[in-house]
Amino acid sequence: MSFDWSLVVFFILVVTAASSGAFFRPGEWYTALRKPSWTPPSWVFGPVWSVLYIMIAIAGWLVWRQEPSSPAMWFWILQLGVNTLWSALFFGQRRMDLAFADIVVLWLSVLCFVIAAASVSTVAALLFVPYLIWVTIAGALNWTVWRMNVAPA
Repeated sequence: MSFDWSLVVFFILVVTAASSGAFFRPGEWYTALRKPSWTPPSWVFGPVWSVLYIMIAIAGWLVWRQEPSSPAMWFWILQLGVNTLWSALFFGQRRMDLAFADIVVLWLSVLCFVIAAASVSTVAALLFVPYLIWVTIAGALNWTVWRMNVAPA
């Protein structure tokens, strides 16, 4: 059995997307924000995202091997792009409102991937379920932090 180098391409795509977060770090601005008591500790984000990014790469690769131009593949590409944008919006531009809109699109694209991928690769669809759960939590956190830190109208 030979190694399939296309898997490396998927890891490169995901690592490139994940690297965008390195440019937009939370910093003092985020630290100073009011946050709900259920905010995960900072050290949780790195390990969770690392595992999720591995699963995202494998899921995309599994679908691509079966049906490279399937709707599932288009949703995979969309979620990766929208995922990449979130850090720039939230931490870079400090636009919690736009970041929330972005995370809604991310959540929908992840859900659509799960649904579309289920008929192509059950494993790929299942690999995205923890991602969907995490994006749900991240969306709730984004919303709550935004609402807690918006000046009253």
